[in-house]
Amino acid sequence: MQALRSIIKPVAVVVMVGFSALTLHVPAAQAGLVGTDAVVNAAHAQDARDHLRTTLDREDVKQALLARGVSTDQIQARVDALTDQEAQQLAANMDQMPAGGDALALAVFVFLVLLLTDILGFTDIFPFVKKTAR
Repeated sequence: MQALRSIIKPVAVVVMVGFSALTLHVPAAQAGLVGTDAVVNAAHAQDARDHLRTTLDREDVKQALLARGVSTDQIQARVDALTDQEAQQLAANMDQMPAGGDALALAVFVFLVLLLTDILGFTDIFPFVKKTAR
């Protein structure tokens, strides 16, 4: 009986030290309320990422990017690496920017410049313009 007690006491001490060590290193769980704006922003960010992915999955966009040396895997990795704010901003800017530039505005500008130079007598392009004598 004395031999059993001499073995139980050191084993009990080791077990208690082990349990104490395990409980000291476990971080405490923290709970908090999630605001509505955080949930809405996360939903908008996910929608923006989905919009970017569908736009970049189009065949014409893929071909244009492949022609410039960008692979599909790189595109997906870069879209995934965007922050929520960057994804939302990029998706909004893609909808507002013209695809190939504003050709109509350029054509009107060139027409007005040629018309003005024709009125001033520097060129003779339009037959309907009455020229001023210089």
